[in-house]
Amino acid sequence: MSTRTIDLACLDMAGTTIDEGGLVYVVLESTVAEAAGRDVPPELLARWKGTSKHGAIEGLLEGLGAPHDEAAVDAVFAAFRARLIATYRSSPPAPIPGVMELLADLRSDGVRVALQTGYSRDIASAILDGLGWTVGPGPADTVDAIVTSDEVAASRPAPYLIFHCMEATGVVDVRRVLVAGDTPNDVLAGHRAGAGVVVGVLTGSFDAQALSDDPGTQVLRSLADAAELTVRGGTLVQA
Repeated sequence: MSTRTIDLACLDMAGTTIDEGGLVYVVLESTVAEAAGRDVPPELLARWKGTSKHGAIEGLLEGLGAPHDEAAVDAVFAAFRARLIATYRSSPPAPIPGVMELLADLRSDGVRVALQTGYSRDIASAILDGLGWTVGPGPADTVDAIVTSDEVAASRPAPYLIFHCMEATGVVDVRRVLVAGDTPNDVLAGHRAGAGVVVGVLTGSFDAQALSDDPGTQVLRSLADAAELTVRGGTLVQA
């Protein structure tokens, strides 16, 4: 009989499962800076990493003292979205090394896998299409579900992306959910949701100290190392 202690792995995309070289924040910073007419301070950009990109644009514009009404934010977001999709087409993202094997191991062990992201659905779909990843319950699919920031009332650090991943995969006990991400906002959302396991990974732009403010966070070099926590019969095992 399985001794599995998680039913769902709820995973961030960029910087956690997918290596896109930080392009999303390069494009975000340049688009906002152009609209505001001034550079974006690194500490301001860091505050908004891991959140909804639409919400990040609003927060960045406000932080820069630039117009941030709905029309202004929508216009900057439209420019950002078009630039990012074009950038990804010219420089396609790739899976973080070892992640494809982890996803397959988790799903073969009966653990459902859902992606949750601060991207809007059209951007996330463009990335998945470029990777050749498919979403569905079949054994040939890459992940079971995906939830994007434009499908929830509030993105990270609110917990709603995680709850909607649970809904999409039929998982009802948040204590049996593993949440992983590469930003403090990813980690905070996991704790706010009450996830049984919260993992911060070092494949993004934050160090271990930034990811481990909550002592309940397990910090790993890469999501691929989560195999040390999950693979053995589905039981959480620290190697």
